[in-house]
Amino acid sequence: MKIRVITCISLLTVLFMVACKNKADFTISGTVANPGSLKMVYLLVADSNQVSVIDSVNLDGKNQFKFKHPAPYANLYKLRIGGSIYDFVAKNGDDITFDTDIADVSHAYKISGSDDSEKVKEFNKISNFYGAKNSKLSDEYTAKSEALGKESDSLIKIYMPQFQKNINDYSVEVLKFVEKNKKSLAGFYAATSLDQYKYEQQLVAYANDIKNDFKDNPGVQHFIRQMEAAKPVSVGHKAPEFTMQSIDGKPVKLTDYKGKYVMLDFWASWCGPCRQENPNVVKQYNIFKSKGFNILGVSLDTEKKDWQQAVNADKLTWTHVSELQRFDGPTERLYRIEAIPSNFIIDPQGLIVAKNITGAELEAFLNKTFNKPE
Repeated sequence: MKIRVITCISLLTVLFMVACKNKADFTISGTVANPGSLKMVYLLVADSNQVSVIDSVNLDGKNQFKFKHPAPYANLYKLRIGGSIYDFVAKNGDDITFDTDIADVSHAYKISGSDDSEKVKEFNKISNFYGAKNSKLSDEYTAKSEALGKESDSLIKIYMPQFQKNINDYSVEVLKFVEKNKKSLAGFYAATSLDQYKYEQQLVAYANDIKNDFKDNPGVQHFIRQMEAAKPVSVGHKAPEFTMQSIDGKPVKLTDYKGKYVMLDFWASWCGPCRQENPNVVKQYNIFKSKGFNILGVSLDTEKKDWQQAVNADKLTWTHVSELQRFDGPTERLYRIEAIPSNFIIDPQGLIVAKNITGAELEAFLNKTFNKPE
């Protein structure tokens, strides 16, 4: 009987502690070893595209600190201690502990009380690894450029592919991480680090997968709405129909290209990157036009004379159309053009099969499409 009474008392004590746990805030308590002259710890919150300081405390005599803050939905928070930033995820009711050593140059830290925070640490390892690789390349390129006393095309040709490979490798690892952590906010924060312009197809699919999750997090919901809006003009969807005036005043419809491969090439005479890409587009057009590759140039110019001069100067021999309204033209809005150069490759059935591919990627796509083994 005595054992049963003790057991009941213990159980009641646990239930009392759980019932009394504050559900209106989260707490994070930490220890900072070797702080030196550091006195303050700052708490930051990441909402949508903004990170802001929401609280600060002094380290006590034992180099410890504690924050208590409301978090009505699970969200990404950060601790700023000196020049270092430490990420964690918290929601109301969480009791989180944190430890770090300022003398540790790797900025390692321990955190408990939040499973998502451990996953954020895992993602940060990926980000830091590739960030360090690119920083090293950047330092090497800068040192060699300074030794030459000028920018060098030959150096750019050496280092740019290495930068691009690191970015591509990073993106592959992030996509793997996101796939494994769809139900975690860590997966969401990893996904939003990707180039939305380049990885739109994957991000649209991811947004669809999580559309019933994180309904109380405004940042996640904003992202889902963005991807929903992008879906109609993403890869795999039917290209929206339009009619525009050509450079010689004739109406041109997208349906004029029905049954053919056509690339909608959004560009402008005033767009430096567009003009730099034009020689590659001309080269690919001359190689593949006999195999069935067509281009419809869509200019975002506002002055016809500037548009015509650029067409002539860059030797763009395909059909050209424009609404002469920059990004505000009906077709630009229909296709959600927010930056140029931008392109859509549409297959003979009218489906978007590729989007925003330039340089070597454009060449590789066309080779794969038009040089298939018989």
